[in-house]
Amino acid sequence: MRKQSFPPVIDERARVLIMGSLPGDASLQIQEYYGNPRNYFWTVVYALFSDGAAPEADYPRRLAFAAQNHLALWDVIAAGEREGSLDANIKAELPNAIPELLAAYPGIRCLAFNGSKAHDTFMKHFRHHPCTEGRAVLKLPSTSPIPTPRMRGAADRIEAWRPIVGYARGEGELRQGD
Repeated sequence: MRKQSFPPVIDERARVLIMGSLPGDASLQIQEYYGNPRNYFWTVVYALFSDGAAPEADYPRRLAFAAQNHLALWDVIAAGEREGSLDANIKAELPNAIPELLAAYPGIRCLAFNGSKAHDTFMKHFRHHPCTEGRAVLKLPSTSPIPTPRMRGAADRIEAWRPIVGYARGEGELRQGD
């Protein structure tokens, strides 16, 4: 089953581009980034940028909150074949035009990947592309509700995602290895 990503959510204030792999079925059904109510993404973002307030129920307000905090959203994969929602099932992926997006938004200082599949797919297609120069590249744990040995719930993910705050606030220094 061929599935497609959404357009990027970005404006000139963006400093951190958060990239997932490809929207899951729940997100595709309602046409919202991280639309599965069990996914921790919005809980993590609100915990990091609003002193723990609960995420807005209204999707446009969630997007506005992300933009106000200098976050942009997109997926690494423009289209791919996948049965169900598991990243492991993605086949025949076609990457999004990420270098072109980054050229249009030079204020992005950090590429934050929501999970291994997003990171690994980006590296497969763009590892040596100049679009990564001068930008931090963060491989973060997936906000999927599926627990792992190290990521049991929202609290673990909130701590793991904390580095994006400095970059979003313009405080993140590019360090060796970023």
